[in-house]
Amino acid sequence: MSTIESNLQVVRARIAAAARAAGREPGDIALLAVSKTFAAGEVRAAYAAGQREFGENYVQEGMEKIAALSALPLVWHFIGPIQSNKTRAIAEHFGWVHSVAREKIALRLAQARPQELGPLNICLQVNVSGEASKSGVAPEEVRPLAEAVRTLPRLRLRGLMAVPEPSGDIELQRRRFRGLRVLLERLNAAGFGLDTLSMGMSQDLEAAIMEGATMVRVGTAIFGERVKT
Repeated sequence: MSTIESNLQVVRARIAAAARAAGREPGDIALLAVSKTFAAGEVRAAYAAGQREFGENYVQEGMEKIAALSALPLVWHFIGPIQSNKTRAIAEHFGWVHSVAREKIALRLAQARPQELGPLNICLQVNVSGEASKSGVAPEEVRPLAEAVRTLPRLRLRGLMAVPEPSGDIELQRRRFRGLRVLLERLNAAGFGLDTLSMGMSQDLEAAIMEGATMVRVGTAIFGERVKT
């Protein structure tokens, strides 16, 4: 068994245990393997171990892997900051975008999405920690942005995403994730029909699942520590 396969087994077991503790079905939580900075060969190893959905933070790196692995039935998610000049490449190569925080970016993605690919799945990134250094729309601005995005063609608004500040305090972790869940519940009460809470990573996926995560984004616990360059 490869290290990646073994790591995936451990992560899936963590997800299942957290789901059961929350009274949820493990199958209701999708695992997104964050493959940024790791080579196509490591993505292939994860695929061989049953993983199908992968997240990338950098457009050029992601496009290279998508091309190298085009024969495999993978779903690619863009989860990093979005520059205006990268929206066409993202719209043409990815199936999901988790990091939309501005109407201008959503509009550019909609305009660039090829008709034949079907709608691009969109999550709005919310700054639940209030950190100046963090990307994301402020909680009070989520509703207006969601209203704008759901009217755009070739996009499908699926839910919300957050990257709270790192913390070893599980109660703080849960409070941040709870805030995102409440925002999604409010949108759905207003008729948005959203189904995705993209929250939780290697170090805090249990807290996220306890608060309703439907997708966790895990990199280090699957692929190992990233090499600093």
